[in-house]
Amino acid sequence: PLLRATNVFLICKNSFLCLNVSSIVLQEAKCAYIIIIMAVYWCTEVIPLAVTSLMPVVFFPLLGVQSSKLVCLQYLNDTNMLFVGGLIVAISVEQWNLHKRIALRVLLILGVKPALLMLGFMIVTAFLSMWISNTATTAMMVPIVQAVLDQMDNTEYDVTMMEQPTGQTNTVIELEEKNVSDPTSVHVISNGQVLDDPRSSEEKKMRKRICKGMTLCVCYAASIGGTATLTGTGPNMVLKGQMNQLYPNNNDIVNFASWFGFAFPNMILMLVLAWLWLQCSFMGLNFKKSWGCGTERTAKEKAAYNVLKAEMKKLGPISYAEFNVLLMFVLLVLLWFSRHPGFVKGWATSLFPEGEKYITDSAPAVFIALLLFILPANKPKFIGWNPSMSDPEQTEEDIKKPFLSAPLLDWNVVQRKMPWSIVLLLGGGFALADASANSGLSAWLGHQMTPLGSIPPWAIATVLSLIIAVFTECTSNVATATLFLPVFSSMAASVKIHPLYVMLPGTLSASFAFMLPVATPPNAIVFSYGHIRVLDMVRSGIVMNIIGVFCVTLAINTWGRPMFELDTFPTWANSTTNQ
Repeated sequence: PLLRATNVFLICKNSFLCLNVSSIVLQEAKCAYIIIIMAVYWCTEVIPLAVTSLMPVVFFPLLGVQSSKLVCLQYLNDTNMLFVGGLIVAISVEQWNLHKRIALRVLLILGVKPALLMLGFMIVTAFLSMWISNTATTAMMVPIVQAVLDQMDNTEYDVTMMEQPTGQTNTVIELEEKNVSDPTSVHVISNGQVLDDPRSSEEKKMRKRICKGMTLCVCYAASIGGTATLTGTGPNMVLKGQMNQLYPNNNDIVNFASWFGFAFPNMILMLVLAWLWLQCSFMGLNFKKSWGCGTERTAKEKAAYNVLKAEMKKLGPISYAEFNVLLMFVLLVLLWFSRHPGFVKGWATSLFPEGEKYITDSAPAVFIALLLFILPANKPKFIGWNPSMSDPEQTEEDIKKPFLSAPLLDWNVVQRKMPWSIVLLLGGGFALADASANSGLSAWLGHQMTPLGSIPPWAIATVLSLIIAVFTECTSNVATATLFLPVFSSMAASVKIHPLYVMLPGTLSASFAFMLPVATPPNAIVFSYGHIRVLDMVRSGIVMNIIGVFCVTLAINTWGRPMFELDTFPTWANSTTNQ
């Protein structure tokens, strides 16, 4: 890694020295040099992404771009605290298996017809990805999908067999095991006679296609669902942080409520189109077979339902800890939405003097996170106040128990599950954006893009979305947003269009990594189960990228315009931090 990093560093240095930088002042050139080095390191991953993100702390002060004090402030700013607070709440949901209970309950309600089953998997995955990490959601959902598919396959074989050994039963497959059944396996009965698999080759191909569709729908829904909330995925947080960095007087235009109002309808539209595309690709348009209109459940569907029901039974009734976590989660969402809804005064303005100026979305996130370390995981016992003398031994045992149980969340769990690398990655991006603005590099880039003013804004937004959607396939989505959003901001200022008109599509497109297994962790998790090939993912992913860009372009030119007043160039866009 040291040799590779050194070679890349020297190549970047030589390339940069060959550039015609006569029109750039020395300060801007130094900043651009560090950005180019970090961009190449992020794309090639010669060293870990989080380690590359620490480079501004060393090189900006050494080159005289910014002081260490200003650079280090960017690594744990307001946006990063919002991200950390949201992640702590998500970790508590995972810790108590609340996400699994929600998933199983929704699947049992929607049913197990093939089309509805896929829709159920996608709805549950997208909803959970709105609040917890895409990776954790996929890692939890794929084993459920695998267990349902395995049980359906085993039941199909048992029903098709003309003779079945006595005493043979179908056992419910544990969700934690990746026990993939082999469709080409040979079945042997008790007298040693080998029987051919009675299922036709067409049925086997159909089963393979269903497996591909069911597993792909999970990773696609995870990426789509993460775009719906501000804390759902990293690029959204990059946009929030860079808007605050580049436009400090933006009147909090991007907050939890405004982002949800714009991105949630876009997520619904993308989810429906993705579901229809996967149905057409892997299951066909046989509505009677897929939807089962007017038909009874087949043996496979009953087996799938029994798997879900058995797993739900394992969870037992909702516990005191789960109820408390659910309550805290709902409270956090309500606090986010009602802080500054826009059409009425929020609680921040009504309850606190100048609350709108001082309170941001990070305050309720950290407040709920603090409560999770305080509230008990079990009901407090008040036996010490009114001891029962009927059973002295039991009373003595209860008195020895602690008055309060362990809290809902333990710091060791948070330390183990918190993606600290993403926190550093966000901080490195904010440091780059701040240095670009203060050094004048952003203004120089904007001046170079002035000729783009002759192109219609919708065409600019569409082309930039396509570029980001392709670029994010081979590099981290957070790194992609970090590199491109400051450039888009400068371009918007130079052609006098609203910055969000190009930054919003760029941010959403950074999450459209649908084509390659290495593009995003959910894709890698699904690929590891062995049902799909790279070519399958590329074929489906190309159409998914087109669907994503189409939906974003539609959203930004319809309901996005009145929400963010995108037809006007705002006054706050002129007062950037570099002025």
